[in-house]
Amino acid sequence: MTDSPFIDQPNERFRRGALRLREIDGEQGLAVVDALADIAPDLGRYVVEFAFGDIYSREDLDDRQRQLVTIGALTALGGAEPQLVVHINAASMWGSLPTR
Repeated sequence: MTDSPFIDQPNERFRRGALRLREIDGEQGLAVVDALADIAPDLGRYVVEFAFGDIYSREDLDDRQRQLVTIGALTALGGAEPQLVVHINAASMWGSLPTR
């Protein structure tokens, strides 16, 4: 992650979140946050700090469980198809989806 602009942030919570985001969603996750830079930079920072720095960094669930719960919640919510695609791709990349 040393090539990411996120690593230069002074906030430890942001750095932890950016590292976790990259682990889970790869470059696609970082691209989503980058896309928010011009229109809602505070939202991008909040997603990194809170969702990934706080929530996704907890040890209560493993990555497979966390992805399955997130996919279930986004599916039930409806209208969150772009986010659902990101998490399905992440789950597939990690081998988190059950196979038949």
